[in-house]
Amino acid sequence: MSDLRFGRLITAMITPFDKDRKLDLKRSQECAVRQLEGGADSIILTGTTGESPTVFYPDKMKYYQAVIEAVGGKLPLICNVGDNCTEDSINFAREVEKLGIDGLMLVVPYYNKPPQEGLYQHFRAIAESVDLPIILYNIPGRCVINMEVSTTLRLANDCENIVAIKEASGKLTQIAQICANAPDDFVVYSGDDDATLPIMELGGVGVISTISNVVPWRMKEIIDTFVSGDVKKAWELNDALRPLMKGLFATSNPILPKAALKLLGFDCGGVRLPLVDATQEQIDTLAGIMRQVGVLD
Repeated sequence: MSDLRFGRLITAMITPFDKDRKLDLKRSQECAVRQLEGGADSIILTGTTGESPTVFYPDKMKYYQAVIEAVGGKLPLICNVGDNCTEDSINFAREVEKLGIDGLMLVVPYYNKPPQEGLYQHFRAIAESVDLPIILYNIPGRCVINMEVSTTLRLANDCENIVAIKEASGKLTQIAQICANAPDDFVVYSGDDDATLPIMELGGVGVISTISNVVPWRMKEIIDTFVSGDVKKAWELNDALRPLMKGLFATSNPILPKAALKLLGFDCGGVRLPLVDATQEQIDTLAGIMRQVGVLD
């Protein structure tokens, strides 16, 4: 696993909104700086946690430009440009590439349920249309279909700029097969905070994280401790933070990560419909978990 151009801790950053649910570009810049100062190695913009389904292309471009102004050149910035239409994805990827971004993420096409050959052709067509390095994103829970090992390895071998995958399938056997058989310059990231250490034990290099929106330094400590060789201590740190890893997903992401940031005094607004903001009961439960793990006084 020689290629760590994006590091080990990549934050899938939330997208801040104002009280009218419009983009809050100033807060977006502050959020990116908070990640930089908190120890994130890279940032992904408009992923699942960034509410990509309800942030449309013009707003995405404004958002990307604002974040580039704040932290561009200080840590890699990766934009999720994947859609369930290949032509739209290609056109958007080309426009984003012009901004001077560092990488792209492409999610498995959702809703239209392509066969494995369709996945291969979709990702290859996008990869061949740009020069930027690409991270694939496999998340069957949201996309209905699972990208199989053979498809991932085929893309890893055939497309020079497909350099990594975010694996959120929960299938450790599948992930182990990818780690064992991928080219040396292709790396695997956990797509679930709670699976980070198990996947790193299989040969993965880190995580594309949700919890790092809230406490990037805690996730960074877990990963760095593991990499240093103190596996026992890394698991202890992980177990101490696990209640929050799970608690943030008590309802649809990113409802509770945004609520957690507000509890910490770093308000990034609510979520856009059809998501709804956390209930008071959910907020109270979350606050209790945050106190339990030492995140909130």
